[in-house]
Amino acid sequence: MNDFEREKYSRQILLFGEEGQEKLKKAKVLVAGAGGLGSPVSTYLAIAGVGKIILADFDSVDPSNLNRQFLHHEKDIGRLKVESAKEKLLSMNPDIEVETIAEMLTESNLEALVPECDVIVDALDNLETRHMLNRLAVKRRIPLIHGAVTGYDGQVTTIMPGETPCFYCIFPRISKKEVFPVLGATPGIIGSIQANEVIKFLTGQGKLLEGRLLFWNGLSGNFSEISLSKLNNCPVCGNLKEKSENK
Repeated sequence: MNDFEREKYSRQILLFGEEGQEKLKKAKVLVAGAGGLGSPVSTYLAIAGVGKIILADFDSVDPSNLNRQFLHHEKDIGRLKVESAKEKLLSMNPDIEVETIAEMLTESNLEALVPECDVIVDALDNLETRHMLNRLAVKRRIPLIHGAVTGYDGQVTTIMPGETPCFYCIFPRISKKEVFPVLGATPGIIGSIQANEVIKFLTGQGKLLEGRLLFWNGLSGNFSEISLSKLNNCPVCGNLKEKSENK
């Protein structure tokens, strides 16, 4: 790090030292989704100094996005979300790199489009793509930070392939994508927690939300959590369990 970076990140260097800051600088994080969750996640990772952020989203900015997707402004309507987001993130921290994937993620192109990375962040709004990301995370043994919101409520968990239940263990069913209500502050809260999980993992700080699903109830202002268990004979991560037991 140079002197300016030491000053810029001085308050968080007090938490995890220059060694931790160097780990952030060398990290590559995929943020799947540049919308309501992707905005706070990528913003906090960018200003924390994560060296490379890979944004994946094929959608364009729509007026209905503006109540919660704060990386996009009225002037961005019609632009690709990844391009709009990249512009804002680099204006906040020009010392990082932002790579964009402006294609729909499918079973046939997922592995080719998604480069190697240290962490995957699920900032999506549909289960089908989440399940695809989960399969990729399990195959590559990459941590997956899941977050989801609806209305005033949200949830977060950290999936460590081979150690914790995978996304399929928790949500085995795939439902059709629906338009759901959401208060703008809700993804702000959940996305911030997801970013916090990423930073903790990269710097080796604290206790991750491994095997725990954290719930936020915005109307009551309460957090709660439940313990998660692996699904018997899970078709996605069951083989990882067998491999670990055979070692």
